[in-house]
Amino acid sequence: MSESSLAEMLRSRGLRLTAQRQLVLQAVLDLGHATPEQVHTAVREVAAGVNITTIYRTLELLERLGLVTHTHLSHGSPTYHAAGEHQHVHLVCRNCGGIDEIDPELIRPFADQLLAERGFRVDIGHVSLFGVCGSCENGDQE
Repeated sequence: MSESSLAEMLRSRGLRLTAQRQLVLQAVLDLGHATPEQVHTAVREVAAGVNITTIYRTLELLERLGLVTHTHLSHGSPTYHAAGEHQHVHLVCRNCGGIDEIDPELIRPFADQLLAERGFRVDIGHVSLFGVCGSCENGDQE
């Protein structure tokens, strides 16, 4: 998203584009999948005075604006990524911590079955599956 379109979106909601908001969004875009702490580290490389509270508040605002979304990939902090990306299911390796993505259509039959049998609609964008990746399973990890 360009700086001018972000500024326009914020203005339309009575908000202004601050350097911190721009830096946080850019960090999420650059990092791909990032915890607030990782975003904080990236932002501090450019603006040392930005505190972690500002990062959390800005991520919450960007999510309300539909620019980023989050999922939980571990017991720790949520992981954010750009909302404009295609929806995907996260595969998280419990051994090496690696994160891979798969097309949500692979679990669509399961999600459809849950809806039909339980009336439960799965938010596929927040699905994370935990296990062991092929590299770890095959002993390829150092």
